[in-house]
Amino acid sequence: SCYPSTLLGIAPSWYKSREYRARAVREPRVVLKNDFGLDLEKHDTTFKKQIRVHDSTADHRYLVLPERPLETEGWSKKQLRSLITRDTMLGVSLPSVPV
Repeated sequence: SCYPSTLLGIAPSWYKSREYRARAVREPRVVLKNDFGLDLEKHDTTFKKQIRVHDSTADHRYLVLPERPLETEGWSKKQLRSLITRDTMLGVSLPSVPV
């Protein structure tokens, strides 16, 4: 896997395991819900969001761009940056707007 360690720190050992990688490819919504607590059904009841899993190799790099919440229209770059976390960069969490 091509975990961006310079950006996010050292990857946990389970992240590189064959079992985890196979489950993430086979059933990504289940992995997101059970392993990370991200229940996409709560956020996307019509299942319009596609999930594409790329089990990368040393020759490929993938960047997860967190989805911008609708409530942030007109926000500055600085305000938008405040929504980005390690988990949103990994794609296991959605950005949340402070209330």
